[in-house]
Amino acid sequence: MAEPIPGPTTEAFQRSHAITNGCCVASVNRIGHEAPAGRDGIEFRGQSFIADTPEETIANAGQEETVLLCEIDLAKVDVTRTHWPFLRDRRIDAYGDLDCRLIDE
Repeated sequence: MAEPIPGPTTEAFQRSHAITNGCCVASVNRIGHEAPAGRDGIEFRGQSFIADTPEETIANAGQEETVLLCEIDLAKVDVTRTHWPFLRDRRIDAYGDLDCRLIDE
């Protein structure tokens, strides 16, 4: 079986999305080995997790098959969007027709 490619983890990328978008992110991954007949297959390593807006992992399933549940603090989302206003500073006027639907023509 091939070794994983070194570099930033999927978790790092997903957590950065939580920060940039000012929302919680649930990242889901399968667990176990899957091999079609006559092939080596692939190993899924799990590590599903839920991250909140300040880049904290608030729940992690590890390498176990499980249902992952946790409470999300929506007030924290509001605070993050107030103090880290990535979406506020967008230049919507520069988007041109991107904000129009085809039926709006």
